[in-house]
Amino acid sequence: MNTAEGKQMNGYLEAQEHWDQRPDQELTWSWGHRPRSEAMAPPPPLAASTPLLHGEFGSYPDPSLRLALTLTPQALHIQKLRPKPEARPRGGLVLLAEVSGCCTLRSCNPSDSAAYFCIYTYPRGRRKGRRKATHTFQADGAATYEENRAEAQRWATALTCLLRGLPLPGDGEITSQLLPRPPRLLLLVNPFGGRGLAWQWCKNHVLPMISEAGLSFNLIQTERQNHARELVQGLSLSEWDGIVTLSGDGLLYEVLNGLLDRPDWEEAVKTPVGILPCGSGNALAGAVNQHGGFKPALGIDLLLNCSLLLCRGGSHPLDLLSVTLASGSRCFSFLSVAWGFVSDVDIQSERFRALGSARFTLCTVLGLATLHTYRGRLSYLPATVEPASPTPAHGLPRAKSELTLAPAPAPPVAHSPLHRSVSDLPLPLPQPALMSPGSPEPLPILSLNGGGPELAGDWGGAGDAPLSPDPLVPSSPGSPKAALLSPIIEGAPETPASSEFLPPTPDGDPVAVSPGGPLDHLLPPLGTPLPPGWVTLEGDFVLMLAISPSHLGADLVAAPHARFDDGLVHLCWVRGGISRTALLRLFLAMEHGSHFSLGCPQLCYAPARAFRLEPLTPRGVLTVDGEQVEYGPLQAQVHPGLGTLLTGPPGHSVREP
Repeated sequence: MNTAEGKQMNGYLEAQEHWDQRPDQELTWSWGHRPRSEAMAPPPPLAASTPLLHGEFGSYPDPSLRLALTLTPQALHIQKLRPKPEARPRGGLVLLAEVSGCCTLRSCNPSDSAAYFCIYTYPRGRRKGRRKATHTFQADGAATYEENRAEAQRWATALTCLLRGLPLPGDGEITSQLLPRPPRLLLLVNPFGGRGLAWQWCKNHVLPMISEAGLSFNLIQTERQNHARELVQGLSLSEWDGIVTLSGDGLLYEVLNGLLDRPDWEEAVKTPVGILPCGSGNALAGAVNQHGGFKPALGIDLLLNCSLLLCRGGSHPLDLLSVTLASGSRCFSFLSVAWGFVSDVDIQSERFRALGSARFTLCTVLGLATLHTYRGRLSYLPATVEPASPTPAHGLPRAKSELTLAPAPAPPVAHSPLHRSVSDLPLPLPQPALMSPGSPEPLPILSLNGGGPELAGDWGGAGDAPLSPDPLVPSSPGSPKAALLSPIIEGAPETPASSEFLPPTPDGDPVAVSPGGPLDHLLPPLGTPLPPGWVTLEGDFVLMLAISPSHLGADLVAAPHARFDDGLVHLCWVRGGISRTALLRLFLAMEHGSHFSLGCPQLCYAPARAFRLEPLTPRGVLTVDGEQVEYGPLQAQVHPGLGTLLTGPPGHSVREP
């Protein structure tokens, strides 16, 4: 490229990229299952407009179209050179935040010395929805295929390293040796989630994206309640880099509690878990979407956003809430404990599950029409460290101490872990069983990185596609990628003498709770006096919500300043005396996280490390992560960073082209 073109490209880079870098030192960057103390540190940040690679390529399938490509840490810039030069062609800025993966390819024609690399992107369209777009470039600057292949692989390797947060050598050569083995993911799909669309969304959107990213996966459909819980109890977890649920929040609740059921729960709970929203309640996915820097989204758009983040890798410590129920049983929550209006709406909406997320709107209206108040007592241990200060628009009302109890604490109750083994589980899927190219067992019909089907569409001709996959790192028979995994087994549960399940709910279904996990050193046994320093409030409540992440729903930001690992449970409650109109106004404002700025006198908030709730009304509904539990007194304590959540990289202020 001549000097004038180089200056033009530099000006284009400076004009196009303005990034708001938000370093997150607690993020575990790149893939890999390792103890948190050995987590890989993020690579040192580069300037967003620093050119890493620059070169001239042909376009596919029209090689007469010549393009100048420049790769920076945040985007791929495409400039048209011939036949008509354009410094800013349409689609000339490919944001890496919208890239799922890439692959290298070769021509099926032996006389073609060119090599190819393909990039899969999901940019937003004019209607703000994401649509898949594929860019295929022809490396043909050298006389031999081997040289062109090395150039294509150099670009594909550099792009993959940027997507996965792997450092690039400062002055060294970029080769495929920089890439580790593909991460192994266990995908658990609830086929009945999201009005029965979860399996269709998985096939049409998630699996192609994961294949494009070059991730290795095994997929299992769950068949009944607590199926996922039983499966994870029998896994050889060292063979997996993450467990990802494709459903609503309920399936992840089963997975986390299953990990904490194991005798080796201290290591098991470090297994990274992820969520791809294919259900009605997608609160955690909404928080992940916000953490990734994307605008609020619902439905397919939320699923695609979270899938893009999953493809890039990266994990974050996740606070878990240990909840002790009236019977003495214990379960672990990653989301919320609710009583009153919120839990009433959640459980009543089960009758309208066919409506999808609209069921919550319908039941909210019905709940407002028959608004109830509940008498109860709320006690909490205030946080010793204040949470991150909200913006002025999110000023939080502080609760006043009405009564402080100061008796001596009693020793906490220890719970023995329980282990289950299960029998071989056949995959209930059409043959061949759905597994990725990196899996040691049966392969899917999908081509490597999705290259085959997409290229056939690009080509548009009859017969076989003219290009075939040319993998960056071919697997040798002895490589870790090709190593056999232990079978996933399932069997009849062994029920111990002490019940692992709560008494049946009014619908007759038992709710599983976790007997393992860390001790609650901040909590005395239920029914005994609380230690000094606790605050106790008694009165009439419309609702009480104890929430860990920021989101109560995909589009409800209940605690806008909350973080996944802030070590706090965020207590929000509404006292009796609020009008229906004011309560409706609170929930409408919650869509933007601005409900605390309304100045509602009945709305109260307190950050806490532990709390106890004692309902004094004889009837009511209590939920943990949206699942109904036995009604009665309960208490909970935060265990900071106990779990690990697959979040993808932290968000930037991504400006859409």
